[in-house]
Amino acid sequence: MATAGEISNKAAGLAHHNGSATRARDAHRRSPFTPLLFELSAEGRVGADVPRREPGQIAGADILGADLCREDLPGFPELSEPQVTRHFLRLSQLNFAQALQFYPLGSCTMKYNPVLNDEVAALAGFTRLHPRTPAHLAAGALELMARLEAALAEITGMDAISLHPAAGAQGELTGLLCARAYFRKRGENRRKVIVPDTAHGTNPASCTLAGYEMVVAKSNARDFIEAAEVRRLADGDTAAMMITNPNTLGIFEPQIAEIAAALHQKGALLYIDGANLNALMGIAKPGHMGADIVQLNLHKTFSTPHGGGGPGAGPIGVSRALEPFLPVPRLKKTGSGWILDCARPDSIGRLRSFHGNFGMLVRAYAYILALGGDGLAQASRAAILSANYIRKRLEAHFPAASAEPSMHECVLEHDLEKSAGISTFEIAKRLLDFGIHPPTIYFPLVVHGALMIEPTETETKEVLDEFIAAMERIREEALTDPDLVKGAPHTLALSRVDEAEAARRPILRWQAK
Repeated sequence: MATAGEISNKAAGLAHHNGSATRARDAHRRSPFTPLLFELSAEGRVGADVPRREPGQIAGADILGADLCREDLPGFPELSEPQVTRHFLRLSQLNFAQALQFYPLGSCTMKYNPVLNDEVAALAGFTRLHPRTPAHLAAGALELMARLEAALAEITGMDAISLHPAAGAQGELTGLLCARAYFRKRGENRRKVIVPDTAHGTNPASCTLAGYEMVVAKSNARDFIEAAEVRRLADGDTAAMMITNPNTLGIFEPQIAEIAAALHQKGALLYIDGANLNALMGIAKPGHMGADIVQLNLHKTFSTPHGGGGPGAGPIGVSRALEPFLPVPRLKKTGSGWILDCARPDSIGRLRSFHGNFGMLVRAYAYILALGGDGLAQASRAAILSANYIRKRLEAHFPAASAEPSMHECVLEHDLEKSAGISTFEIAKRLLDFGIHPPTIYFPLVVHGALMIEPTETETKEVLDEFIAAMERIREEALTDPDLVKGAPHTLALSRVDEAEAARRPILRWQAK
């Protein structure tokens, strides 16, 4: 196990390196720029051996039209195959990724994506299946989807699951649209949705898109929502309450059953945002807490690729009363298998072109099969243990924002802004020098300078200890050499990027000078 000092020396590039390969690698990481393909180009260089088209063979112009095809692309880079391979491999090595580094991004749950799941999803019978393949030729795929729906229903305790939504945020919108359709079917036009002050930003956005007015419920001094607050806010115009459990401070909502009862007494629905289901798998079920709607994030809880790694998937689960309103198509059992049923008059309709990001569904089902019920529970308990281990080890200098027990993630605070002029943002940048992706920062918004850390269940104690040592070292640096922290990162190809300028004026194309 490396000490905090040894890690820091390595990160700052101060240690003596053994071997030219290590020196070359570190020199490359510190180099300010990686040449563009255009800058590596040399006229006449070819990276592929394309056979010349014989007379009579169909050309692209014969299909697309000559006006859409051209023989020459001015300025197009001309490179050898090794150049192209090395260029993109070099770029990939500049990335931070869960497969390469500790990636404790709280709330987002950046779980390890098992390679086996990728291999299963890459089977030809899945990858070559067109979305419009007739049901009788896609029996295996539909069976897999039906089994995944059944597994998610069991895990969440809900009566019905829809795999339709394209991501967690669309799952939120889908759930609220189902709620709206449910009330309209009953002849009611409820207008309000209660949202906690600690909610994810997508919650109020989904309320607005669904045509609802948001009412904010305030957390108590112990950082959870009390049933009394819900009783105060809920009335005959309340359609639902959206609540994340565990909440965004990583704390279980202890009054969730009483909150459900208070809402149901007013005829309103309980929507549980399942973003943090990674703490509950195999241990507790939203349906048993009184949920009428629960939205899931397969990329958070069930290990499918996240963000730039792949498309999202945001299934929703509902109680029996809301099942008729789920989006179409719905899987329907027939004598010979399954079909996709669109003849559902109460459905809210389609929210996207095709039914689910199928590759993600395969990966999630493979994950569930591999772990089984006991394994899912073990994964949740390991994630909870890891978060509490970090919390306890860092509490002297980075105390928890809440005194309540942490679940699968912990939210920490610090006094370095006051004592050393070092912000949370600068701590995050310095962590990059240690080969660690920063945790989520400045969220939840109710915690000043928050560090939201989620280690997940797959990290070893040694990795957690390295992260703890890095955090302790950064605090020491902040007090003794603050400029080192303020100037970080020092070891990456790029240091500080003007993020506001990049968002306002992105450079999307290369132009020769």
